[in-house]
Amino acid sequence: MLKSASKLRNACSMMKFATNFYTSKSFLSSRKLGIPINPDPGFPYNPPVGPYDEGISKDPSIQPSFEFEVDPKALLDSVIRQQIYQQKVEEPFYVADLGDVVRKHHQWTTLLPRVKPFYAVKCNSDPFVLKTLASLGTGFDCASTEEIKTILGLGVDPENIIFANPCKAVSNIRYARDHYVNMMTADNADELRKIHEINPHADVVIRIYADDSKAVCRLGKKFGIPIDLVPELVQEAEEIGVNIAGISFHVGSGCTDATAYSDALLLARRAFNDIEAAGYSPTLLDIGGGFPGYEQPGLVKFEEIASLIRPTLDELFPRHVKVIAEPGRYYVASAFSLSVNVTSKKEIKKPNAEKMCMYYVNDGVYGSFNNIMFDHAVLPNPHIYRKETSGENEEKTFECSIWGPTCDSMDCLTSKMQLPELNIGDWLSFENMGAYTFAAASTFNGFAKARLIYVNSELE
Repeated sequence: MLKSASKLRNACSMMKFATNFYTSKSFLSSRKLGIPINPDPGFPYNPPVGPYDEGISKDPSIQPSFEFEVDPKALLDSVIRQQIYQQKVEEPFYVADLGDVVRKHHQWTTLLPRVKPFYAVKCNSDPFVLKTLASLGTGFDCASTEEIKTILGLGVDPENIIFANPCKAVSNIRYARDHYVNMMTADNADELRKIHEINPHADVVIRIYADDSKAVCRLGKKFGIPIDLVPELVQEAEEIGVNIAGISFHVGSGCTDATAYSDALLLARRAFNDIEAAGYSPTLLDIGGGFPGYEQPGLVKFEEIASLIRPTLDELFPRHVKVIAEPGRYYVASAFSLSVNVTSKKEIKKPNAEKMCMYYVNDGVYGSFNNIMFDHAVLPNPHIYRKETSGENEEKTFECSIWGPTCDSMDCLTSKMQLPELNIGDWLSFENMGAYTFAAASTFNGFAKARLIYVNSELE
């Protein structure tokens, strides 16, 4: 087994598996996910013939056989280097490791075996991510007609979709009804009436308010009925004739405190009691999202959240209650890395002070880094790839700011960061860029969205 990162990089270069492969229709129809082999006949690099050439296919839908373990970080580094130094790209690009998504699913089913994940499509609607998750058997949390249409187009059973937008347009409810998507949420009487009028067979999940004060994005400002008002809403539902299937809550996107889940589960149990007292027999509990996508120092880990949820669920809810969740960033945040090119540089010289630099890169807050504006993200420290391969480990750092490519002065990735001095043509690579990034990116000012390259570090 080849263990070292350097040996792995050499083997990976020999096998030419890094590529942009948006056009591979055969991949979408295949349930077997392999490392994509470069399908571009114009690829400039011709590796020497070696012991790894046998059995390697140029068809990205065919999974090659390897005799070594894949180190995901070494794989990522090799793909980025291949793009920068061999393909000589200039536009920003993502490397998406679908194997990371697979590992996250395995972790979920191991630590929360009772909870079926319904992936939140809004977080990252990349078609290969959705296809991967569908092949793993997850459900999907959709918020609009287009999201439902996309998921149904993958062959997903309508029963594996929850229309989890508590306030929906009439046309959206009608589309869901016509396509047998009957499970949907609501948090007020007007929504219950609207749903029942359009789809009297809907299975409605009442969304209650849960404390989200310790989350990155607080959703309780917009959705969720206070627990004390649940009996009144249930009474109105009974009068209207609405079928209440269960209860849902959301502790906020990017929860930083595991106890938020156990506290919310206690509220959900109380809401279940109110529903049962009215004569209903609820059978569904939706514990929402908020699960972290990667480990951060000082913040809660997924394992800690799971260790609280498991015993609390078993204590409060009998086994006939189906439990689902709506993870988004958990599945995709760490699977995507983004590399951007330094296109311009401006030195700022201050009297009696060390120089400071302003760097301009080819993606910004109107593109992939919109998470800085909308998801309260803080720019992580990047890995530097020099225009020339030497000097990547330079240690002396200087204060700098980093700016996006548009003409808007708000297009600032960070106003203050310590980095080694960069040159025009150098590259910055940022990890954990899969959640709420390109899903909301625009082409403002005529700058194209970053392209995507896919790999799979999970080999059978």
